[in-house]
Amino acid sequence: MRVITGRAKGRKLQAVPGDSTRPITDRAKEALFSILGQWIEGARVLDLFGGTGSVGIESLSRGAAFAHFVDLNRKAIETMRANLRHCQLDADALVERADSFTVLKNYRGEPFDLIYVAPPQYQELWRKALLLIDGRPDLLAPDGEVIIQIHPREETPVELQFLREYDRRQYGSVLLVFYASASAMDAAIDDSELDDELDDEFDDEFDDEFDDEFDEEADEEEDEEFDKKG
Repeated sequence: MRVITGRAKGRKLQAVPGDSTRPITDRAKEALFSILGQWIEGARVLDLFGGTGSVGIESLSRGAAFAHFVDLNRKAIETMRANLRHCQLDADALVERADSFTVLKNYRGEPFDLIYVAPPQYQELWRKALLLIDGRPDLLAPDGEVIIQIHPREETPVELQFLREYDRRQYGSVLLVFYASASAMDAAIDDSELDDELDDEFDDEFDDEFDDEFDEEADEEEDEEFDKKG
């Protein structure tokens, strides 16, 4: 387990002792941040059920402005702090030993651009966390995203009001499900449709101008041909 790229590229991360956490695989993490791309730069990240802190640390390494790590497990907290120090990223991080659900209910502060949820498996904790986030729109920045990491066999439908799923990717035993606010997604669709309309309008204008130029050139050629015959 390592930091893939950025300021802490190549730094190895300690694992949490025992088997109570499930760190994301390097393959899935690399794919995740390939999807996020430069969007992560300057972002505020909430890493719930943080475990090793791998996702939040990767975010900081790639230019995130701040990462808030939450876990109730004392060993996980110690591991995250050690990993952050090792990667020299602790200045931009807050590590909080707390129940993730309590944090979601009581948090008061700046919204997050990315909320990452990767709780222990097979306890439906991800559903509970997702519903809490859905009920608190103020947790998420206007263009923010929520990403759930679960085992594919855990996936079940969830009725949401504020959030809407827009993508999912599976990498072996890791399923990543992406959510954003419904209003942000609708706005993105409207912008895309507007771009299509503008492109069509430009194409029509270009075609008209080209036709006019072609007609003028054809008329000039006919006049020249007529003059020669005359």
